[in-house]
Amino acid sequence: MKPTAHRGHPAFWAFVVHRVSGIALALFLPAHFYVLGLALEQSQFAETIAWTAQPMVKVAEWLLVTALALHLTGGLRLLFVELVAWSDAQRNWIALAAGTSVGVGLLFAFNAW
Repeated sequence: MKPTAHRGHPAFWAFVVHRVSGIALALFLPAHFYVLGLALEQSQFAETIAWTAQPMVKVAEWLLVTALALHLTGGLRLLFVELVAWSDAQRNWIALAAGTSVGVGLLFAFNAW
C-alpha cells in the first residue's frame, strides 16, 4: 500500500487544481472559440449576442476566466517551484496563487453581471 500523507499537503492540491483547470480549458475553449466564430458572421451576430445574455452563459464565461486564472497562477507557481530551492515559504506562494485566482474570478464576476 502506498502512503497517502502527501495528499493533505497544499502543494498536492495546487497540482490537482492546476491539472483540473487545464483539462477544463482544453474541453471548454474549442466550444468557446466556435461561438466566437459564429458572432463574427453578420447574419448570426444578433442571435449570438442575445444568447450570451443568458445566465448560464455568463456562469460559463465566469468559469472560463476563473479556470484561466487558476491555470495561469498554478503554472507560475510551478515555474517558481522548479527554479527556486524548496522552502517553507512555498505554502505562501500556493496561497498567493490561489488568492490571486479567486480575486480575478470575483473581479470578472462583478463586471460580467
